[in-house]
Amino acid sequence: MKENHVQELIDKYIDYSFSVTRKVESLIRKEIGDDLTTEQHYTLKYVQAVDGCTSTELAEEFGVKKSAITGTINRLVERGLIDRKRDEGDRRVIYLSLTEKGHSVFNKTQQKVQNIVETIITKFEQAEIDEFMRTYEKLNQVLIDIKQEETE
Repeated sequence: MKENHVQELIDKYIDYSFSVTRKVESLIRKEIGDDLTTEQHYTLKYVQAVDGCTSTELAEEFGVKKSAITGTINRLVERGLIDRKRDEGDRRVIYLSLTEKGHSVFNKTQQKVQNIVETIITKFEQAEIDEFMRTYEKLNQVLIDIKQEETE
């Protein structure tokens, strides 16, 4: 590939990635903003999926420092959406889980997010969706591999 063509691809990728991410996040924020921030929603989603996770796991999953997660967790605990439970074998370890209210709020906001994604995805043909998902999965794996190489 010619160098100028590669640069054009890089520029398009950055522009489209930024634009799409910003617009989707804006739609989600607009839809769930009264209930949760998008960061809180993603936190509840992860905690529900991995019941009994720690704040360290959350920080690693989201690619942020543990201090950045602490504020989000504190706000969710204050709202009664997340419980903290100490490990009986190691009191330094604290496990996070959703409360009943947390499950309810998460399910309500998750349905709103699913409705947004459904509205978007139904604009495409099935073959386009399949190809996009294969490409997106591959991109995700490439990024996972890069992250693993950084830690080795």
